[in-house]
This record gives sequence, structure tokens and C-alpha cells, in this order.
Amino acid sequence: MKDFVHLHLHSEYSLLDGACRIPQLVERAVELGMKSLAITDHGVMYGVIDFYKACKKAGIKPVLGCEIYTAKRSHSDRDPRLDADQGHLILLAENNTGYRNLIKLVSLGFTDGFYYKPRIDYDQLAEHSEGLIALSSCLAGDIPQLILDHQYEKAKELALRLESIMGKGSFYLEIQQNGLREQQIVNAQLIRMAQETGIPLVATNDVHYIRKEDAKTQEILMCIQTGKTIEDPDRMRFETDAFYLKSADEMWEHFQGYPEALENTVRIAERCNVEI
Repeated sequence: MKDFVHLHLHSEYSLLDGACRIPQLVERAVELGMKSLAITDHGVMYGVIDFYKACKKAGIKPVLGCEIYTAKRSHSDRDPRLDADQGHLILLAENNTGYRNLIKLVSLGFTDGFYYKPRIDYDQLAEHSEGLIALSSCLAGDIPQLILDHQYEKAKELALRLESIMGKGSFYLEIQQNGLREQQIVNAQLIRMAQETGIPLVATNDVHYIRKEDAKTQEILMCIQTGKTIEDPDRMRFETDAFYLKSADEMWEHFQGYPEALENTVRIAERCNVEI
């Protein structure tokens, strides 16, 4: 069986967004024969210890991380016209130094940068990047957003800046297969960017629920979060039911043309060795 590691995953601690309860998540990972699994909740690390213990007990290697929110400008800027939206960035702890730096960054997001969401900026990331591996994140990431805004050169500049901050080999361009048209646009440009810059690709699935049929549960959570009803045609929703814990075979089928992006998930997981 071909190996693959999910490095972008939201547990129930991505509040009113993730629908993966940790015990059932780990149980499903065991059923799928997974050797390693990551947790990357939105802006918080509430579930890290429970996840770590559950994975260890089940014989799965835990990869500890967070999908942090990035400030559009500085973490101290709070103009509602310019700073109400945030970018996303996946950070994974490679070692205990990285784990402490991740705790520091997540804490700074709340104590120094909170504006709608807990945010950090790239200067703060540069100060606390040791021992961390970064992935460019989903469509809400700063690089994908620049691509969708037809600013490819700016996106490439930002990618090179992040590689400079994180160190060569510790920043990856994240491609996904989720059935979204925007994702296909972003994937094509990220693949081009990887060829032009040498920054490696990594394949993820942005897991928000455990099984495909759980998509409806996650929709209800998002309705509660946004104060909408299921019948509301204008409610925020995921447009496909692809954001579940896919098997390694499914991921290899999706990305058969990019084996390196799949193999990189295993390489990253092998590098991540946090002991609590």
C-alpha cells in the first residue's frame, strides 16, 4: 500500500467548523492503516494534547500544528476596511523547539494581534520560525488569494519570502483536489511556481470531517457559526463533499501525476518529532 499523511486537518477544536471528534478520527485513521496524522486547527491548539495522547495510544505518530491566521498588513493594524479579512498558513512543529515557537505564535495571535481572529504577521513568524515547517494552506491562504486576484508575480514573491523565513526545505506549496474550480486555477499556478522557484509541492485534503457522509453535519456546524439556517440559499458552505479523511489510495488517485507531492507528506511527517 502506498503511504500518505494528512497534514492539513481540522478537529472539533476548529470551533463550529471542524467536525472531527478526536477519538473517532484516530479510530478511522487506524482503520485506513495510517501511520501518522496531523492536527491543524484554525488559530488554536486546544486539541493538541488530546490528539497527541490518542494517537500515541493507537500507535499513530502525531504531527502537531496549527492553521494560523495571518494579518493582511501588520498584526497591530485594525482598520475595518483593510484588516477585517485574514490569510491562512499551516505551521507544523518539527521538534520541541518548533512546538514552543508554535505555542508562542498562537499566543501572540490572541494577545497582540486579535482583530476578528487571532492573527500574526510575517515579522513575528520570522522571529519564531525555528523548528517549524510551513505549508501555503487552502484557498484562503495569502498565496492562493494573490493567484485568484491575478497577481501571480506577487504570489511568487511571497512564496520566496516565506521560503526565506522558514529556511530552504521547510516551506511547501500546498495543492488540493476538492472539486472546486478555483482550486484548479490555484493548483495550476502553484505547480508552475514550484517549477520556477524549486519550492516543493505537498498534497493535502483540508480535512474537516471524518467520512464523506459527514459533510451534512459540518454544514450544520457552519450554519450555527454564521447564524444561518440550512434552507438559506446565501449561507456559507463548502461546495463539495470532498473534505473528509480520504484513504492513501484515494489521495494517490487524485495526484497520480504528482507523486513527489504525496511522498513529501511522508517525508514531512518523518521530520516531525515532538515529545510531550
